[in-house]
Amino acid sequence: MSAFLSLAVPVLGVTTIAAITRLHLSGEDLSKYDAAAEPVTFHPDKNSSGNQAVKEYLQENFVKPAKAKGSQQEKLRAKRKRFDQAGLNREFDCVFTPATAKIGDTDVTGEWVQAEGVDPDKRILYLHGGAHTVGSAISHRAITTNLAERTRCSVFAANYRLMPENSRLAGVEDSQVVYEWILENGPDGAAPAEKLAVAGDSAGGNLTLSLINWVRDTGRRPADAVVAISPSVDGTCTSPSIRGNFDTDIMLQPLVGKMLKIPRPALLWMFWSAYKISPASPVISPIFADLSGLPPTLVHVSAAEMLYDDARRYVAKARSQGSPAKLQSWAHMAHVWHAFDRLLPEAHQAYDEIAEFLRTHGVAAK
Repeated sequence: MSAFLSLAVPVLGVTTIAAITRLHLSGEDLSKYDAAAEPVTFHPDKNSSGNQAVKEYLQENFVKPAKAKGSQQEKLRAKRKRFDQAGLNREFDCVFTPATAKIGDTDVTGEWVQAEGVDPDKRILYLHGGAHTVGSAISHRAITTNLAERTRCSVFAANYRLMPENSRLAGVEDSQVVYEWILENGPDGAAPAEKLAVAGDSAGGNLTLSLINWVRDTGRRPADAVVAISPSVDGTCTSPSIRGNFDTDIMLQPLVGKMLKIPRPALLWMFWSAYKISPASPVISPIFADLSGLPPTLVHVSAAEMLYDDARRYVAKARSQGSPAKLQSWAHMAHVWHAFDRLLPEAHQAYDEIAEFLRTHGVAAK
């Protein structure tokens, strides 16, 4: 038992601790959605030169840096710099225009990403990944430029507030502000959106799926389509692939490794203590929400990553509640393999699938 629970038990008692864990922190049993899981959609070569190059990149930029010496603050600053260098160290054919989304007293910076022949009234709001602690509009240009070029939509990549300087809910609030703003503001100024999609990867996929629940619940104009890439949807960490795919998910290993050594009840209490919100809250774990009445949603995930079953369970639940959700999965790919467009043909295959999905729903140009 963790030190945190060791302190809590004398105050609350074992029975009370167990009851709170079960009723407030654990959420519904999601294993019932495993039966509806689909087979893997695409089967690329596990030993391709591209896959090997990605593994080498991840070892150098994720595994080795995680083991380096230095304070947590120093490691975080270095990681943020590495993320942004991914966008700064290459040239793109798109135009990047800084902009600020403003609703009331809240400002959220970001950038418009526009390709040749762009439609300013067809828009994509993009929410980057990075475990809610790193990443930016700049770091994810490989993804946002591919989306802009294939769809001819104007893509706004938002710099939502990150942890630990800000609360876990700050990013949620910022995504809501940007959504309201982009409905009425485009790259050329104030103008209503003709079509709007919301997309995001990993932590940004989490924010994306949380956001569309909020949009529905508050009666706002819904997005025309939604794309979630390798999304995190379950803060209670119950999906089998969290442990089952640990060895094959090189990118997330440094982040999750220590967490897996903590007993799950203790982990839930630590989460609640750190973030001041239940890990089963639909606000941060969108799979625990009512998933009815949502826009058409496409979810991409690798069968080799730890979040594989998160994605499968989310799509299965959404479908069971009547929402048009589609799952596409790739074997042997890294977490958010879309970012490795210069190494992996499968990244381009994934972008083509996203563009076709957005065309089907009237967002992307035909």
